[in-house]
Amino acid sequence: MHTEIYKFMAFSQTVIHDFSLLGKVFHEVSVDDSKDISYTGLSEFLREYIEKAYLYNSWFLTDFIKSAFSAWSKALQKEKIKHWIRGYETNMLIAPGSQTIGVIMAGNIPMVGLHDLLCILASGNKALIKLSSSDDILIPAVLEVLCKINPFYSDRFSFTEGPLKKFDAIIATGSNNSSRYFDYYFGKYPHIIRKNRNSAAVLTGDEKEEELVKLADDMLMFFGLGCRSVSKLYLPYNYDFERLTKPFSYYSYFFDHHKYRNNYDYQKSILLINNIPHFDNGFILFKEDMSLISPISVIHYEYYKAPADLNIQMEELKENLQCLVAADNRINSVIPFGTSQFPELWDYADGIDTMEFLTKMRKNQ
Repeated sequence: MHTEIYKFMAFSQTVIHDFSLLGKVFHEVSVDDSKDISYTGLSEFLREYIEKAYLYNSWFLTDFIKSAFSAWSKALQKEKIKHWIRGYETNMLIAPGSQTIGVIMAGNIPMVGLHDLLCILASGNKALIKLSSSDDILIPAVLEVLCKINPFYSDRFSFTEGPLKKFDAIIATGSNNSSRYFDYYFGKYPHIIRKNRNSAAVLTGDEKEEELVKLADDMLMFFGLGCRSVSKLYLPYNYDFERLTKPFSYYSYFFDHHKYRNNYDYQKSILLINNIPHFDNGFILFKEDMSLISPISVIHYEYYKAPADLNIQMEELKENLQCLVAADNRINSVIPFGTSQFPELWDYADGIDTMEFLTKMRKNQ
């Protein structure tokens, strides 16, 4: 038993050290004028792939890729990693050996599959990775950096372009349609299968301008393509939409992005042809709609009477809601403005504890 404790402690310390070092590299990548040159070689290596990723997928603006690296650098701090791993010590201590976890990654925002990958490695398992064709440049580059930090990881992962074979469990992220496919093919294995989710925000009308600037990041970072991107606003009656013009002005450059502009023009033409009331701030269309899911360039909104009513409504929507942004403490389970795009290691997608799944699976092997 003492030998197992020693092995576990040594492995945990390795993960904490290596992941925190990876976070420092990510910080240097995200900050152009970084004065810390300790990891210059690694950060310069990653920077080469930022432009490649943008050229391959024009939704991945270089600023957005750097924002993703910045978010990860904040999450991968030594004390946070320690706190994260500590919650799974019991399962990891008695786990007899590693298993191969197939992971099917989404590609809607840069490196969206990295959290699953880090969970697999931190739990002592191996990853069999099927990349999204929309994001198949950054993840391999990050893994190469991790192997440069510690060659131990070089045999802890592999990639496949064909059907997944020879795995013990599966983590798959996709749309509602693809989830049915995943259920059919992978339902007999231990699995986490994720569907579409969206995020929302609740406004009272009393928000300060700096709070609305942060809300703009929650809504528009990554063009609003992430599951943690706010796509729906809950507003008090007679809300003044003009209040959203100035705080959102930073993102007006979206209008010069051809793919975004095409979506905006198309959505606005539909609204105008069908005489649908809407508010246009010049590059975002606000439309009253019950749905949480909104098209690119469109934000849905819905009016509410009282916060208590919203608590009931949010409970009914919990299977489709990734996170809820608000400053009103009368609303249950909210996160502050400006934090939806910066999750912690323990903020698991769909509320499913990935590390619990992975470590318990090893425990029950």
